[in-house]
Amino acid sequence: MTSTHHDGSSSYFRPRRQMSRMLLDRDARAALEEDLCIHIFGVSAGMVGVCVTVIGILRVAFTLNKVNTLADDLLAWDALLFLFACVASYWALRTRSTQRMHQVEHVADLLFLIGLAGMVGVCLMLTYTLAKV
Repeated sequence: MTSTHHDGSSSYFRPRRQMSRMLLDRDARAALEEDLCIHIFGVSAGMVGVCVTVIGILRVAFTLNKVNTLADDLLAWDALLFLFACVASYWALRTRSTQRMHQVEHVADLLFLIGLAGMVGVCLMLTYTLAKV
């Protein structure tokens, strides 16, 4: 005999409902993580293009003004960080193992954040260098 609760559900069906809810939560988390990987993939690829474009502009500007700075070298390293973040997020999207996906996703996150911090550093360096000119 099963007991009935105030919501009319029997205790026999409660574990099944909780299990269904847990599966839905897990599926929602997986969808969110996949969405995050897609965003990192797209934005990282765009940031590689931004870095390469700015390097070209800096080279022209610094050649004309006879100014030299490490900003273009740092941007080249930044472009590599964004490229690696892009590759890592693509790998996370393509892997079948959930555990591996989480690990690679964390690597992509870390590379992306380091790349963003590097770009802020380059912006500060450029601002200081151009203020002296």
